[in-house]
Amino acid sequence: MLVKSMTEQLLFSGNDLTLNTAITISPECTTIRRENFPAEIIFHTPGFRGYQTSEHDNLKEAEFISVSITGTSCALKCEHCNTRELRGMLDLSRHNGSLYDLCVSLAEKGTKGVLISGGSDRDGKVPVLRHVPDIVRIRRELGLTVRVHVGLPDEETCAALGEADIDGAMIDIIGHNDTIREVYHLDKDPEDYEEALVWLEKFHVPVVPHIVLGLHFGKILGEANALDIISRHPPKLLVLVVLVPISKTAMAKVIPPPIDEVGAFFEKTRIMFPSTPVMLGCARPLGKYKSQIDHLAVDAGFNGIAYPARDVVEYARLKGLRPEFMNACCGITW
Repeated sequence: MLVKSMTEQLLFSGNDLTLNTAITISPECTTIRRENFPAEIIFHTPGFRGYQTSEHDNLKEAEFISVSITGTSCALKCEHCNTRELRGMLDLSRHNGSLYDLCVSLAEKGTKGVLISGGSDRDGKVPVLRHVPDIVRIRRELGLTVRVHVGLPDEETCAALGEADIDGAMIDIIGHNDTIREVYHLDKDPEDYEEALVWLEKFHVPVVPHIVLGLHFGKILGEANALDIISRHPPKLLVLVVLVPISKTAMAKVIPPPIDEVGAFFEKTRIMFPSTPVMLGCARPLGKYKSQIDHLAVDAGFNGIAYPARDVVEYARLKGLRPEFMNACCGITW
């Protein structure tokens, strides 16, 4: 069991977090990892943002690119994002609206994979269905790896994505009614998210579920239920991220969840999913909070970390792991 061995001190100022904690994760996690996976850890640095350390940089690489098929438009305007996350993606409308043509151009520049994303409609779906013919061509003719943010897809979308043979469908799983309504502004239930997993499973779409720790205004609320839902539909891999307070959103001054609760959830996840690759994804607060979260992910036996803190690569080596870098989304290898 995870133990908090020092009183936690968390100070919040804007988006900067300063903390003083010392917590440990059960050695069982290391044992689980060693028994089920090779002794390597993948540090993912997709082209969503620059990454540069003495060990690795992605500044000259455009191997993996994110594309928003809706530009900066989203009908939900969720409390934690309010369309801000869409602004760092390529806007398809500025590239003649043809997803295939855009990917041809990207492939010519060395891109090996793309994340097809975008804002949601009022039902929570990212409108990828009309782009599926292009996605099929991108896979078959260009050979690009394709990940798709699906939002809360319907059965028709899941069937089409199954035919398209995508690398993975990325879907946030939310385990509490209040979070779905108050944060995502959707009149849905956790059962709707499980139904989406059933459809994706039915049509053999590799599923990459994400859980956002602290999504309910910084509080851990439905995350354990989200884990239970996912456990009934074994995914290709599982990604955990941590709420990032983003400026000009309703959560700009929200304090992310206490680090001991995050560490406990990391431990619980590894134990519940002993043979499933578990990744720490792109989103988490910066500074000392990020560094400690990344160390906990290594201790918990995670298989990969996106944009690792500078001191974590060497820490992984000290834990007997072989670090590898990949300029792509979590779980992708070329």
